[in-house]
Amino acid sequence: MNEYIKIFIDKQYPSFIDKYLKTPTLNRIKYVTQFCGCDYTNIYNPLFLFTRFDHSLVVAHIVWHFTHDKKATIVALLHDVGTPCFAHTIDCVFGDYLEQESSEKQIADIVKKDYKLLQLLEDDGLSISDLSDMSKYPILENKAPNLCADRLDGVLHTCYIWLHSHSLEEIREVYEDLCILTNEYGHQEIGFNNKKIAIKFAKMVSVYSKELQSNRDKYVLKYISEIIKLSFAKGIVSLTDLYTKKEKEIIDVIKNSFPSWTLFEKASKVLGSTTKPTQFYISYEIKKRITIPLVNMKNKAERIIDVSKTANKIYFMIDNFKDKKYGYVKEIKNLE
Repeated sequence: MNEYIKIFIDKQYPSFIDKYLKTPTLNRIKYVTQFCGCDYTNIYNPLFLFTRFDHSLVVAHIVWHFTHDKKATIVALLHDVGTPCFAHTIDCVFGDYLEQESSEKQIADIVKKDYKLLQLLEDDGLSISDLSDMSKYPILENKAPNLCADRLDGVLHTCYIWLHSHSLEEIREVYEDLCILTNEYGHQEIGFNNKKIAIKFAKMVSVYSKELQSNRDKYVLKYISEIIKLSFAKGIVSLTDLYTKKEKEIIDVIKNSFPSWTLFEKASKVLGSTTKPTQFYISYEIKKRITIPLVNMKNKAERIIDVSKTANKIYFMIDNFKDKKYGYVKEIKNLE
């Protein structure tokens, strides 16, 4: 993991973030996995454990590299502290498949309970209000399909750590070509200097986006979310637990009540079908995650789809990707 994170560290290291890393708020998300529970089944095989803490650290380094803005970098470090255990899986608990925003708590609501963190923010000249509006930090967060630090790491770590589709060298090549451009709305945005590298990144986006639309990923999200809902109903897990306990602590409780969890851990394949299976199955639409980067064309920033037929084909395939109607694991008949 260190080799991955090192790619993003600026020559001028932002040492001011180090004191934040041991706060209770950031320590909690060391136990929230980035891949929404996919680490707990053989359906996937990530290269190593990558948590919301690790992702937050990478995003902070990216923001610092492109802005050298202390305030924006600290906000970047804290941007995911409201994430519950199993992350976007919990959005599915609330039926929020398309927006995937229901479960994440506001940063300010989390931070104001951590007195150590509040003191550090005060020492660095930040207030709670500085954490409340992400639109003030467009290099950190902006609306899709624009590229930002959060979305950038999402694509890169998916391709390297989660799906093994791209090498560390390819990740580095993409990152080193990035620059800050002015988009069509007159705002700063991360983009590319080189058209060929922008197309390479578009191919990464294709890997990322298609996987998140696949029955494989949707099955993991749905299975865990249904188990969590049943755990709520049985009174063995509470909503508060998802923001205060470690994922593995919750799994230990689940294992004792749901024998299917062991089958889920051992499962290695999600099968597709056009007819409704007799097993526990999934069949639902989920949020599409698409990023269309800018590229510098003769000192003018253009979207890659506007200057490349190859990129157009890539995004056409993303838009038209559709997995089988139903997805299921042969061994898992039901949740109990």
